[in-house]
Amino acid sequence: MSDGLPRLERRAPVAILTFDNPPAHVFTAAILRELAAQLDTLEAEPAIDTLVITGTGDRFFCAGDDLNMYVGISPAAARELTRLLAAVVTRLHDFSGLTVAAINGWCLGAGLECALACDIRIAERHARLGLPEGRVGLLPCGGGTATLARQIGRGWAKRLILCGETVDVETAERIGLIEQSVAGGESLPAALALAEQAARQSPAALVASKRLIDASQGAALTTALASERAAFGTLFETADAAEGVAAFLGKREPVWTHDRSRNR
Repeated sequence: MSDGLPRLERRAPVAILTFDNPPAHVFTAAILRELAAQLDTLEAEPAIDTLVITGTGDRFFCAGDDLNMYVGISPAAARELTRLLAAVVTRLHDFSGLTVAAINGWCLGAGLECALACDIRIAERHARLGLPEGRVGLLPCGGGTATLARQIGRGWAKRLILCGETVDVETAERIGLIEQSVAGGESLPAALALAEQAARQSPAALVASKRLIDASQGAALTTALASERAAFGTLFETADAAEGVAAFLGKREPVWTHDRSRNR
């Protein structure tokens, strides 16, 4: 039987982090602490370039926090729980490699906030997504109000948060909440296929490009362009830049030597 803690599998250069607290894979304080520790471990492993998160089974990706945690506790204790979730979401957002959420079922509350912290979201067509915290007198505290509007616009963010609306995968794809919809059971294979594509990129170039894309949100265009030029110059000094050009001109696959950990 599962102990409720997430499972971590390494298939270098990919790591798969699987929520495993059936039936709905809700988060407890212990699970959040374990997730933060696992993400710290993976960030320190240069052999891992891509992280995929998913849930066991075919019904739930993650239904959010276990509400039993909030029964009878003080406001200070509740704030500590929000800090635990924030630590996980921040580590996902800041992971230097590619992150992909393989959404295999219902994705609600803190589960959706974890998916939003990933670079790419792939959802199976039977999944549903939402931030229903208002129905129980709470609000999204893992970045939902801060990130959802940037992803899908203020109008749809307000529908999900203020109206407690959950959306199907067709709608989620149309409004930009996910990047790809797939048949049942295909979210993990699709995520691994993306990881395989990413593995052909220079790890250092991937890290630098991800950082530039994230930093460009809200930045002035002139600032973003200057940062891009500076990063190009720094990247050009690495051995992988010479290797990538030589491999292309020589019509062969490149052999990368500059891992992502050296470009954080």
